[in-house]
Amino acid sequence: MADKLKGDFEIRNRILLSLRPEACAYLQPHLITRRLSPGQVIYDNEATFTHAVFPHEGVISLQAEMRDKRCVEKASIGYEGFIGMALVMGGGGALSRSTVLVPGYASWLSIENLDEAIARFPCVRSAMLRYAKCLIIQLLESVACNSLHSAEERISRWLLDARDRVVGDSFQLTQIAISEALGLRRATVNGACSRLMEEGAIAYARGNLTVLDPGIIENHACECYGRIRRAFQRNF
Repeated sequence: MADKLKGDFEIRNRILLSLRPEACAYLQPHLITRRLSPGQVIYDNEATFTHAVFPHEGVISLQAEMRDKRCVEKASIGYEGFIGMALVMGGGGALSRSTVLVPGYASWLSIENLDEAIARFPCVRSAMLRYAKCLIIQLLESVACNSLHSAEERISRWLLDARDRVVGDSFQLTQIAISEALGLRRATVNGACSRLMEEGAIAYARGNLTVLDPGIIENHACECYGRIRRAFQRNF
């Protein structure tokens, strides 16, 4: 498991920030905050949950793995959400493998502490269910997006989502990670990123991507980006 962060850290997770002060005061001493490293698996598919995980920065991909070992992203989670939906939806294990694609940091909260918080503070369950609604919207939009929109539109949307979930405009991200997340050939991802670089939208070197002009990227992205973003803004 990733190293525990030492010292102060900024709580950026929207679910935690939306809670009432008394709920935050209860949760704060129980949160264990650790770094997220690229490729780190938080939970494997069907694994038993021991903690809910609240990202503050970075991107965690919920992945489906096929029999031939190919993987594709079902949905992605950043500071707007949490891992452990089954904990408030009737129980059960992880529904997907959750893998870190963009590094950052997150807080772990044990099931016991989460159950106590839900029992004592109605705002905790309410916030989690609001996020569940947003995640369903993201999943439904992704079905339409994967069927109707071009590879370049989908790549641009993914880059905008990643940029929204980090502090600043630069973050660690490989083209291989993008191709695996979206189920695209690496050459396709390389071509789309090269065009964005030529237009001055991004800079890319040695696995580090810098967003120079998000407006240009948004011009290339499909409308799904705006729809999903508005859904989260209405709820948090």
